[in-house]
Amino acid sequence: MSKPELYVSLAVGPDCAMESYALRSTLEYFGVRVTMHWLGRPNDLVNILSGKDREDKIDYLILNFHGDEGRFCINELAEEIYEPDEPSGKFFDAQDVLRFAKLEGIRVIAAGCTLGRESLGKAFLKSGCHSYLGPDDYIDGNSNLMFIIRFIYEMVNNNKSQQEAFEIAKSIDQETSMFKIYST
Repeated sequence: MSKPELYVSLAVGPDCAMESYALRSTLEYFGVRVTMHWLGRPNDLVNILSGKDREDKIDYLILNFHGDEGRFCINELAEEIYEPDEPSGKFFDAQDVLRFAKLEGIRVIAAGCTLGRESLGKAFLKSGCHSYLGPDDYIDGNSNLMFIIRFIYEMVNNNKSQQEAFEIAKSIDQETSMFKIYST
């Protein structure tokens, strides 16, 4: 096997399997090595963000989740099932990111409605990530998928920089124009 073009860690939130399968297949076709993380409970997300369950070699962490009002939608568990200090409820927000994330130098793409809001972008940057991308409004799911595919395609196939690839992918249509980039 030849050396991968990029290393991507794909963390899959609740009810995001179909888009994640399509994304994984496409990225692997481009020559990207994709590691899947199927998340069931809030601590699964915490372990990815904190580095407890994350690969050493990673170019992009893609968080494929549904979002609402700048918060990640996560599985809500019965109260007795939560582990000590595990986030509870239906949402994982900017305060949770600040509490748990250790993302030194990692580039993050949050693929989900409103996950590109400024509060999340700033929280991810404070957690050490190199850059954070996400749509700041309620984006169509197909457009969300197309943005990520085009973004990675431009970097892999056309040797574009992250910023150049971002501008190209953002310009696909009105929906993809919702993507924002936050960087150090």
